[in-house]
Amino acid sequence: VQLQASGGGLVQAGGSLRVSCAASRGTFSSYNMGWFRQAPGKEREFVAAISWRGSSTYYPDSVKGRFTISRDNAKNTVYLQMNSLKPEDTAVYYCAADRGLWVPPRYYDGMAYWGKGTQVTGLQ
Repeated sequence: VQLQASGGGLVQAGGSLRVSCAASRGTFSSYNMGWFRQAPGKEREFVAAISWRGSSTYYPDSVKGRFTISRDNAKNTVYLQMNSLKPEDTAVYYCAADRGLWVPPRYYDGMAYWGKGTQVTGLQ
């Protein structure tokens, strides 16, 4: 599967932004999908995951209540809606895909397939 994130940009603190990830070359609906981010000088951070049917989602405490992951299997696309953005949300956001059982704690270590990221900058 090939993944391409898009939709990043500059957002004022407290604002909202939705980033998207389009998938190709694979059966998108068979993959659990996730979003990760990496800020300069920091390690990659797991942000959200959604099961292959979209029936289950998972968020780390750092973004729970502010970020929402969703997917449209007909469009081979996964989304990350980010609300109440903070400057510390500034990072390159990556989407990723993984097959197999839905086991969210496993995704803290990453997923099998990665796309190119999109920059999100939360302004002061």
